[in-house]
Amino acid sequence: MSATTFLLGTLPTPIGTMLLVFDEDGALRALDWSDHEDRMRRLLRLHYGAAVTVQDAAPPPVIREPIAAYFAGDLGAIDAILVRHNGTAFQREVWAALRGIPAGTTLSYGALARSLGRDKAVRAVGLANGANPIGLVVPCHRVIGANASLTGYGGGLHRKQWLLAHEGVALGSRQGFFDLG
Repeated sequence: MSATTFLLGTLPTPIGTMLLVFDEDGALRALDWSDHEDRMRRLLRLHYGAAVTVQDAAPPPVIREPIAAYFAGDLGAIDAILVRHNGTAFQREVWAALRGIPAGTTLSYGALARSLGRDKAVRAVGLANGANPIGLVVPCHRVIGANASLTGYGGGLHRKQWLLAHEGVALGSRQGFFDLG
């Protein structure tokens, strides 16, 4: 398998069919929802080049089982999934910080920027968050507005709301706000 060929599998979830792009080692490269497949493919081309191809395959247990466990209530199960992604050094820094936000908590874009030592980079953090190709496992859904409002989510705000409620976040309040600093 060439470096630009990945495997693509699907997984039914309570909030729609999930698309999982992974490599031959079982590392997750992209995760999105079937109704956002165009976005996922666009991000794959952006991060891996125009020649990236995907071949249908069943998701391996090392990805499928932790995601199923997450939806069954074991919120920390997805933390064990190996991810690999391309992006700028700054994007990778933001995505690594996202994995540090515990399930059941949220963080504002400003707080995320401050935790990276980049207080003035709130917009850049937002753009990196939006370019995250591995939603859910790299939990960009846990980043919300400074006023505790839901902000954009590539999979749709209805999914972001569901995921946060599933994790026990009290939406519309600052309860569950997490401070990385």
